[in-house]
Amino acid sequence: MSMIDFNIYPNIMIAMLDTLIVNGSLVIPNIGIIKKNIGIKDSRISIITNDKPTADKVINAEKRYIIPGVIDPHVHYGVFEPIERAAEHESRSAATGGVTCMTRMFRLYGSYKENLMKHLSVNTHIIDYAYHASILLKEQIDEMEYCRSKGIRSFKLYMNLRKGLGKIYMDMDPYNDQIIEREVDTDKEMIINTIRNSKDDVIIVHAEDPEICKDSINRLKGVRNDLKAWSDARPSKSERIAIEFLKSIGDYTLYLPHIGSREGLEAALDAKRSSRVYIETCPHYLTHTYDFDLRGKVVPPLRSKEDQVALWNALKNDQIDCIGSDHVANRLKDKLADNTVWNALAGFPCIATILPVMLSEGVNKNRITLEQLVKITSYNQARIFNLKNKGNIAIGYDA
Repeated sequence: MSMIDFNIYPNIMIAMLDTLIVNGSLVIPNIGIIKKNIGIKDSRISIITNDKPTADKVINAEKRYIIPGVIDPHVHYGVFEPIERAAEHESRSAATGGVTCMTRMFRLYGSYKENLMKHLSVNTHIIDYAYHASILLKEQIDEMEYCRSKGIRSFKLYMNLRKGLGKIYMDMDPYNDQIIEREVDTDKEMIINTIRNSKDDVIIVHAEDPEICKDSINRLKGVRNDLKAWSDARPSKSERIAIEFLKSIGDYTLYLPHIGSREGLEAALDAKRSSRVYIETCPHYLTHTYDFDLRGKVVPPLRSKEDQVALWNALKNDQIDCIGSDHVANRLKDKLADNTVWNALAGFPCIATILPVMLSEGVNKNRITLEQLVKITSYNQARIFNLKNKGNIAIGYDA
């Protein structure tokens, strides 16, 4: 690799900068940590230099690190309140945790051609955002091309959703407070056809084998009532078997979210050796286990301390690509309405936790480096999902 000259000016005359950040230590992926000044004009980085050009505002970042904004690739919102309100509330929460771009796991039980633009036309976010389109009906496979025409190039499959495993909440219609609950039946034919219709898209797959989960839930429900029971009811082997099935389909670009078990991780790493597979884990799998109380119910479940150690080791060894929150703004009173793990809502609000957790539990405890932090919270997300001008500190990138 040749030496990069960071004392760079664009080829055009720079007007007075809006903001100049001086004396900071820039954490740049694949380069390292360098001490430079950053000039910002019109919300973009316009200069990285040793000099101190004139600016309307100067920020002294002495003894501070400067990193790209966090990109959360895995957020559920618009489920319990319509998108025009949810976008504002959840993006404000995201911003408090250093998230500057969030990606909605959009769930629609109907036609994308008839409904997508109603959602895309709502813009009350205070940060940047993107969409993944969930494929919940076989008819939606034929609408993937329409979604592409509107800029969506990533699609979500839920292998865990089959008849007899309960209903899930869809995203609300804009300007409508009606909660939408539906049963989804994602069979193997639907999975195969979606993946094979993916072209150059990223296919995000919630990988749990539904039959294993269904049998385990029926066996344990009503017998035990703790998070360990929930983990046993959705055992890690269900993740492994689901991932092995995905591997058998062929070489497509797959993104495996919320990997929280050692067994699931090992299966994902095996698939990664022969296919374009990206792996995500979440902060809660790195900080909590099934010894926690019912507030920790999530899908896939929290696992053991041994599983947690395996995840941290994989992060240290650059085997996990991304951290995503899997945020959903469940209200606690609704989540724990009848105080049983079987009927409690899955998930919790956590979009603001990515950066604090990865700094506190990762960097500060020497489990990962600052450069690794930037890669798994921003750089890799931008690369995988083709988010232009994001995930790095460079001329022309978003500030």
